[in-house]
Amino acid sequence: MINKIDHLGIAVRSLDEAVPYYEKALGLKCEHREEVPSQKVRTAFFSAGEVHLELLEPTSPESPIAKFLEKNPAGGIHHIAFGVDNVQAQLQQAADAGVRLINDKPFEGAAGKLVAFLHPKSTLGVLTEFCAPKT
Repeated sequence: MINKIDHLGIAVRSLDEAVPYYEKALGLKCEHREEVPSQKVRTAFFSAGEVHLELLEPTSPESPIAKFLEKNPAGGIHHIAFGVDNVQAQLQQAADAGVRLINDKPFEGAAGKLVAFLHPKSTLGVLTEFCAPKT
């Protein structure tokens, strides 16, 4: 079951350039930075009420974020992540509804969460992530 919007993933070219905007112009505080080698990104997290913002900087030209930035040079919203009780169950529900999965099994993402993605070609153009705390 989807419980909430967990975070919005925002592609940026440089965390060092982007973090000051969120801190100085918006008054948010960077709570956590992390590298996620499996996704070839560095992340920075901010809280905006109950929703987090996840800034994503590519660490490799093969990163999905690098590819997004090739098509969207200014960066921008990359994905929406829904907090769920059970990532595998949500994937199955989506697959049963005919949605194309990027991941058929959850994997460890940023902040120690289990995550998996749905393909935007079958989600009305929105890259969709399911995430849940590891248990």
